[in-house]
Amino acid sequence: MASVRLVNLYKRFDKVVAVDGVSLDIADGSFVVLLGPSGCGKTTTLRCIAGLEVPDSGEVWIGDSVVNDLPPKDRDVAMVFQNYALYPHMKVYDNIAFPLRMRKIPKDEIDRRVKETAELLGIKHLLDRKPRQLSGGEQQRVALGRAIVRQPRVYLMDEPLSNLDAKLRLFMRAELKRLQKELKTTTVYVTHDQAEAMAMADKIAVMNKGKVMQYDEPSNIYNKPSNVFVATFVGSPPMNMIKASVVREGALVQLDAGSFRYTLPADYSEIVAAKLRSSEVYLGVRPEDLRISAERQPNSVFMSEVYVLEHQGANMVVDLRIDSEIIKAVSQPMPLSIGDRVWVGFETGKIHIFDAKTEELVV
Repeated sequence: MASVRLVNLYKRFDKVVAVDGVSLDIADGSFVVLLGPSGCGKTTTLRCIAGLEVPDSGEVWIGDSVVNDLPPKDRDVAMVFQNYALYPHMKVYDNIAFPLRMRKIPKDEIDRRVKETAELLGIKHLLDRKPRQLSGGEQQRVALGRAIVRQPRVYLMDEPLSNLDAKLRLFMRAELKRLQKELKTTTVYVTHDQAEAMAMADKIAVMNKGKVMQYDEPSNIYNKPSNVFVATFVGSPPMNMIKASVVREGALVQLDAGSFRYTLPADYSEIVAAKLRSSEVYLGVRPEDLRISAERQPNSVFMSEVYVLEHQGANMVVDLRIDSEIIKAVSQPMPLSIGDRVWVGFETGKIHIFDAKTEELVV
């Protein structure tokens, strides 16, 4: 096992900066997810760790050594690709054994490690089959087996579950997490699926346009997003962002959103007054933290029109119209119809305020 450290990593393709000053400390034995939309630089970052891309500047450390000048085969990492990259003419046994044969491991040792790995992954009965005779989930396990059998210091995984159906993805992400905890091997995992990242990671690096926007534990990524991008990328439905102007009333601060005004309590007002750089903010509220009611309640803030209803079994998603804006609330099923007028409220402790100019979290 080994830690991984990226120091001010840059990678450019022509005029496009794919990786823009990325620095990360990945602890030995941890499961870290690089999360972000397509084109954000997460796969390029992973390929720089693997040695499949050469960074223009910066350092890649694995353990106590800088590995920038080492070829992929000498970095002691194993990569699982999105398309599995299995050899179609080889049986499962030979696919898993291939990296050991390339290293000229003794035949008896190869046989022992292949069978142990197949047992661990529950695919021992598939060793005589070829990839075309396997389901997508079985092929994915073979690809994992080929990585595990090497017993590398670091696993690198590039969206390995993206080709599976929804039910199998849920099963396999739990299996992957179990395997990683059992093997205790440092793992760097790339995905665009924020639910997958939240469920699996010890820490998440949220990336956008080649930069790391926030690197933290999943609970902090969700509950304490450092900027508007993280707040709206993580969460389903994402955090509501209501633009408002700051109005100072003596020692207190009011947020004027046009259709309503909301007075911040004293502790919030002090922080906003001290840290805010502009007169415009985004009031951020998670959909599950909005409170909908037919009658006005103590925490009600404004009235809104029900625009769309989405029933999702135990919960319902209610789209609410505020002037020309649409915000979403997650609620338990209640008797609502499109066009109804409802009161909407929230608890002060559940709101986030972002500077509209910098898009950074204020409080």
